[in-house]
Amino acid sequence: MISEKDVKSVDKGELLNQLKDLPKQVEAAYNLMTEINFEKPVKNILICGMGGSGIPGMLLKAYLKDCKIPVTVVSGYDVPAWIDENTLVFTNSYSGNTEETLSAYRGAFKKTTMIVSVTSGGKLEEISRMNRTPVILIPKGMQPRTAIAYLFFPMLRVLEHLRIIKKQTEHVKHLIASLRKQDVDDAAKNLSEHLFGKIPIIYASDDFYPVAYRWKTQLNEHAKVMAFSHWFSEMNHNEIVGYTNLKGNFYVIMLRNDTDHRRIQKRMQLCRTLIQDKGVNVTDLAIKGQDLLTKIFSAIHIGDLVAFYLAIQYQIDPSPVEIVEKLKKDLGTFLI
Repeated sequence: MISEKDVKSVDKGELLNQLKDLPKQVEAAYNLMTEINFEKPVKNILICGMGGSGIPGMLLKAYLKDCKIPVTVVSGYDVPAWIDENTLVFTNSYSGNTEETLSAYRGAFKKTTMIVSVTSGGKLEEISRMNRTPVILIPKGMQPRTAIAYLFFPMLRVLEHLRIIKKQTEHVKHLIASLRKQDVDDAAKNLSEHLFGKIPIIYASDDFYPVAYRWKTQLNEHAKVMAFSHWFSEMNHNEIVGYTNLKGNFYVIMLRNDTDHRRIQKRMQLCRTLIQDKGVNVTDLAIKGQDLLTKIFSAIHIGDLVAFYLAIQYQIDPSPVEIVEKLKKDLGTFLI
């Protein structure tokens, strides 16, 4: 089992402290001042963001699946042609300097002034101030991928204040209490040991897929390994055939949610057997919690820790993402 000494010798950026601070981050993020008002009614919601700043938008869309106002997520330079003055746009960039999100802000501002920027500063804060569109400033000094609470909960609060959704206070309180009670450290270490030397594949239902994708990206960034994700039942129509002619050493994790459609649950059960029959190990992870918010962030928390401990096993500092920084440098300055 991974020891505290193992962690200290590798975790130079003290990333583990940020990951274990999630309950405090949720509480602080939910209590940020987000009393933002707009004169026009909101008929559509668009969320723009990339990487660790984009996944909160995917999660919010999943969380608001029953919302009567459509929610769309964009990860790229351009915004949809359909947005208009009744579209509420969130532009999320932890650094404030993500070129795709800055481009999306420019495109959105041509159509609507209902733009809320969630950032720790940078050019996004600058252009938002210049255009007098609201900015929610979040703490600096974190890895963008560990700032998920600060990028998710301010959007939730804005939607509460605009009366688009009901108050989420009780759900948030329960989430914080649940995260504080959870002791998933040993379980995360154990699962990371199973993943060592393997190629992880994370599966979930369509509704829960953003969480599976978060697991995949954390494995990419923390452990610096290739990982993949897909959702049920779409993978039953294509990817499942790939187990016929395996060309890699894979390990499958299925994120199970007891509120998934009964046919999805049956598909997962059948696919577990099919995949194991091909010699691939499968771990079922039952995501528990009294509400969807608790399930989402509980699953994220354990996934973040699994990816962290896998990095420790590979003796790789989980904080730096040198390839990303090199790519940005090689791209050069983006003129909007």
